[in-house]
Amino acid sequence: MPSRVDSTAEEVEAVHKDEQFDMRFPSYLGFWKRSVPGLDEHPRFDMYDEPHKKRKQQILNDHPEIEELYGYDTNTVWITMATVCVQMGLAYVFGRVLTDWHWTMVLVAYTVGGSFSTQIGIIFHEFTHNLCAATTLQNRWVGNFANIPLLVPLAQSFRRYHLEHHTYQGVYGYDPDLPLEWEIKLIGNDPVKKFVWLIIYGVMYIGRGLAQQKQLSRWELYNWAWSIACDVAIYKFCGLRGILYLVISVLLGFGLHPGAAHFIQEHYTFRDGQETYSYYGSGNYFWLNIGYHNEHHDFPLVPWTKLPEIKRLAPEYYDDLAYHTSWCAVLYMFVTSSLLAPQSRVVRTLDAHRYARKNLKVPSIEEAKQLESAKDEFVARLKLAADMSMEKARARSIAKAKQQ
Repeated sequence: MPSRVDSTAEEVEAVHKDEQFDMRFPSYLGFWKRSVPGLDEHPRFDMYDEPHKKRKQQILNDHPEIEELYGYDTNTVWITMATVCVQMGLAYVFGRVLTDWHWTMVLVAYTVGGSFSTQIGIIFHEFTHNLCAATTLQNRWVGNFANIPLLVPLAQSFRRYHLEHHTYQGVYGYDPDLPLEWEIKLIGNDPVKKFVWLIIYGVMYIGRGLAQQKQLSRWELYNWAWSIACDVAIYKFCGLRGILYLVISVLLGFGLHPGAAHFIQEHYTFRDGQETYSYYGSGNYFWLNIGYHNEHHDFPLVPWTKLPEIKRLAPEYYDDLAYHTSWCAVLYMFVTSSLLAPQSRVVRTLDAHRYARKNLKVPSIEEAKQLESAKDEFVARLKLAADMSMEKARARSIAKAKQQ
């Protein structure tokens, strides 16, 4: 990782010494330029905190009615039950009935089973934020029930690490959504390697959590016991071939599948200064509006059914952001574009995140009007400094490559 990831608290404070307010307002887009493979070796470094908590405060200053959308939607429980029943039904059909339909099983595992497997991942996302039912306990058991067709105990671990992702978005060493350093070096910008990396992305996602080497929590242990008991029952009723159908569904669904493209869509940097992206395509109808990712990060207490309403109520905060309309295009661009690779992320230190969060305030409506005249000059100066820092880093990289 870049040396600036080791910046001290004093260095962070020196950068922000003239600031009282977070001058990224009102959009909270950063002043950095995205990391370019071939020119840069590492993800882009940012000296500010993640943008969404302040965006939320800024938006609520103008649209307090959005808080009325907070809550949960029990329709997700019924969707969970239907999803699990369909997957288990197909596991029985291919395990006990259509036992010689090999390629048909693989095709169904990709198109149907893969789609439902990724939907289960999105249900995990909903229960993690307590958006399925009234209590945390009820939500946890929605997650455990949804976990059944995935065979591996993932629900409670996803909850744990996803909440850390929200708290420490982009913080190196703390955000489990960031690719590991060896991933960045190994995959590089090779289209074939990027293609293979996408195929095994689900496995890599689990591996990043394991890399943190944290002791299993009580609920993760419950999840293990529950999954083992369910797996034994699945083997008894569906047989080994039924389990094989479920395994193929998971591997294909969380790999090179349109329903898994949101993993790339969400935080890989397609535009300077913007680290979170939404998707406004037809896939949202089946995959529970998971594409509304800026809206979700700004307001994680809003259930999936009401995320589009956020954009409708506060269009001035979302219409100017870059967004995607095709998940297939996201996957294609990532593999074929020389401007995109696993390094295409933005990172920050814990000190930078904490200092900017604590000391750089969100201006009120009146304060924002007073700061507007000084903002352009400040932003120009900061972007110039960021450009100079980037060019120096690239020069060091070129010199290092020549020496080798």
